[in-house]
Amino acid sequence: MPSSVEFFERQFRRQVERHEFELNPFERLALEYIRGAVLDLGCGLGNLTLAAARRGCAVTAIDASPTAIARIRDAAERERLPVSALEADLAGVQIQLDYDTIVAIGLLMFFPRPQALRLLAEIKKHVRAGGCAIINVLIEGTTYMDMFTPGAYCLFRRDELAEDFSDWVIEEARYDEFPAPGESRKVFATVIARKPAVTSRRPQ
Repeated sequence: MPSSVEFFERQFRRQVERHEFELNPFERLALEYIRGAVLDLGCGLGNLTLAAARRGCAVTAIDASPTAIARIRDAAERERLPVSALEADLAGVQIQLDYDTIVAIGLLMFFPRPQALRLLAEIKKHVRAGGCAIINVLIEGTTYMDMFTPGAYCLFRRDELAEDFSDWVIEEARYDEFPAPGESRKVFATVIARKPAVTSRRPQ
């Protein structure tokens, strides 16, 4: 199990034991833009997945943590929610279908840059016209590194996400900084972008 997965597996076990299932600030922001068929990549404990399903979305949630996936399946079954929760190695995930919303909060930075950019391109490809991509990453300036597998991560440039989605309609683009252990810090970029709707040309 990669060390980044081990880091979050330990964290998720603690959160399940303490019943800590609150949406984080990025998930609260994202929830207002989630519609229709949803893919939640790196869904963690599924707080956003379950909140979206309670609003009527059909959600496919994928994470590498067995603890997270077990928690999501249990909650979805108990509440009879339209959720499919899959345990998978996200480093090699292939998106097979198109979705109205694809979410990757706190995920892409855990891969080497070529893998991160490949998955970002896959996300963009599989969002339906008029749908949203919701992407959140750690960026340069982050000094808290304990959760990373050495040599297998990518800190994005500050404006890299916004530049990558410059041909989409950007609904939200923001930067957030939080203190972390050992007087370190986490610096995030979040972009919520809507894929342009396909328009047909009128005959000349």
